[in-house]
Amino acid sequence: MITVEHVPQAETDYLAQLEKAAKRFADRSPQREETLRTIESRGVLYADEPGRVKKRLARLNADWSLAKAIEQIPTEPVTTTGSTLPLSPDVFGADVLGLERLMGRNNLTGVAFLEGGYLAARSIGRVSVRTPEGGHHGTGFMVSPSLLLTNNHVLRSPEEADRAVVAFNFQADRDGRPLVPVTFALEPHDFFATDRDLDFAVVAVAERNQEDARLADFGWLPLDGAQGKAILGEFVNIIQHPNGEPKQLALRENQIVDLLDLFVHYVTDTAPGSSGSPVFNDQWEVVALHHSAVPETGPDGRPLATDGTPWRPGMGEHRLAWKANEGVRVSRVLQALSRLTLTGNAGRLRDELFQPPGPPPRGEAAPPTAARPKPDGYVPHGYVPDGFAPDGSAPLASGTAVGITVPLRITVGVDVRAPEQRGHDQLSGPRPAPPAAAGAVAAPAGRVAGGSAVTDAAAQDLDAALLNLRLGEARAYYVRDDDRAARDAYYAHVDADSDGEALRQALTALLEETHGPRPSYKPARMLYPWVDLHPDRLLRSVYSGKTFTAEELIRADAAAEAARLQGVQEFLSRESAASADELIAELDALEAALPFNCEHVVPQSWFAKREPMRGDLHHLFACEPACNSFRGNYPYMDFPGFDEAVRADCGMREKSGFEPEHSKGAVARATLYFLLRYPGLVGDRPAEFPEERLPLLLDWHENEPVSEYELHRNAAIAGIQGNRNPLIDHSEWVRGIDFSGVWP
Repeated sequence: MITVEHVPQAETDYLAQLEKAAKRFADRSPQREETLRTIESRGVLYADEPGRVKKRLARLNADWSLAKAIEQIPTEPVTTTGSTLPLSPDVFGADVLGLERLMGRNNLTGVAFLEGGYLAARSIGRVSVRTPEGGHHGTGFMVSPSLLLTNNHVLRSPEEADRAVVAFNFQADRDGRPLVPVTFALEPHDFFATDRDLDFAVVAVAERNQEDARLADFGWLPLDGAQGKAILGEFVNIIQHPNGEPKQLALRENQIVDLLDLFVHYVTDTAPGSSGSPVFNDQWEVVALHHSAVPETGPDGRPLATDGTPWRPGMGEHRLAWKANEGVRVSRVLQALSRLTLTGNAGRLRDELFQPPGPPPRGEAAPPTAARPKPDGYVPHGYVPDGFAPDGSAPLASGTAVGITVPLRITVGVDVRAPEQRGHDQLSGPRPAPPAAAGAVAAPAGRVAGGSAVTDAAAQDLDAALLNLRLGEARAYYVRDDDRAARDAYYAHVDADSDGEALRQALTALLEETHGPRPSYKPARMLYPWVDLHPDRLLRSVYSGKTFTAEELIRADAAAEAARLQGVQEFLSRESAASADELIAELDALEAALPFNCEHVVPQSWFAKREPMRGDLHHLFACEPACNSFRGNYPYMDFPGFDEAVRADCGMREKSGFEPEHSKGAVARATLYFLLRYPGLVGDRPAEFPEERLPLLLDWHENEPVSEYELHRNAAIAGIQGNRNPLIDHSEWVRGIDFSGVWP
């Protein structure tokens, strides 16, 4: 057993699961290799037990002779010279082709397959758990009108479940724009059952959330314990929230290679699973509960990370070097649940799992179930609502600061002044009410606690951002002559001909000395209204290139900020004895659940979210959360021979690197600025940008010249925080600067 000191229990449990999965996989190597040889030489029908194959065929309404014909059909084109087809042409009729598709033997399939996947995906959500250590994410899915299934190492106890929520719709729409997540509290007081060995947990979910959204609208995935859902050699599909990211699909990439008594193993060249995800056959029936990767291990038997070093808790499942996936067979989960002795409301909820599904189809809106009685005195814990729309009734007073005082003598301060407001009078008249943000992550309009400090702070902060936006409408986008004069004055005392180390030190000193105003991290006020606008006065996602209006992202972030503040207030009213560490963990969880539409090209985790780095506008760019999450904290890389995990709209990601689809020159110059401004902060820990990748930034810088957009950004940022980006002003200096001194 692997033992790790000072590690959260959930991560220790997951390490134990990894070790057990690796041992099971290793122990079955001879059987698995024989299975793969049989699949290759004879076909799927001969790899599994005859009884199981017959049950699978019966479930597909097919007979043995028809299925056997499929095995004889060549999978590669057959030439007619000197040979004949082993079967007559009539064997390629609709029956054979239809069965091929049902068994995943044919990449062509009816469009109903897509509709079935869409409906199944609605019932799958991201499970977020808040813990004193900071929290973690998993995937879960509804398996009855009231119950959600996930892993034990995601939800280990009723107490942990009571600090968790599930968010549906955490995904992009067909246009690639993020949907608004719909979050529900878990209610373990109603039902909670778990099994550590089988690594599952089943918990009740609230019927409605604080915005009165219905859980029933997301449907459920019925579980069937009968055999015949899949056999050895078939491909399965996994819908998941990997690493807590927006919902993704591994489609027909995992081939079943072994069926154990309790577990199923499936392998793929490209797509790992995610804890708590449903594993589907091509008919969108749940075959297994994904619970563990099968890791690559070192000589000591410990799991390895993607960079070859020992994998450690906290790295995340996505950093695990894996060679297969393991799921818990659904039939075994149902058997374990059936053996529980339950009465009353808990027994009724458990029994719903075993009732045959009826209309409406899974994934479609279902009628609400009967109200579940609550234990006497039990009040479900509160959670961040999906959103509050600031009412904005009060006009903005110039220079106003709003403070929200909450228990533990902690004050959340909201400074609503913006740099462009200095010297301007109070904004008069009613604020315009344009349409709410479309396509940005924001909470829907909902209830507002009228007159509360949270609402007032959020509304006034929104006012400041919208005022900045209107002030910018009358300004010239970029005045080249004025900016050149400002640039020449800024570098007047810099000797560009000095040696590389001296030039670097001079620039670092200049950037720090002139970084006078140091704005806090407020992209809605500081970035979207003016700094990050392109010449057409629109915002563009730095990685995907998708366009947004400034007002879209301003209102989206304002709604997220209001919900965050409300969440802090609710947490402190609920957890009156919370420590500072617990509050920090809660704030981190709220930020993860309610992200801004902004990217730090130098990830916040590399500098522990400290200011002034966090709010330094030179490395902040508009970016939809789906791309932000996809990049994560991977350092930039080039993938000339890239053949895995391509994300066409954001870029490419593989193991320990990310290559953006757009804006390579801009992000390179922003990163180089950060290295100059904050020497020693990047590269002090594994997985941060290493010195040997410096040539990559230099190449990106030289291959994509400075644009008018970047010139505008640089001038606008200089007007706000005082300093400039030397790589934008003097791109020719890049090869003369000795950057080696910026790494620790």
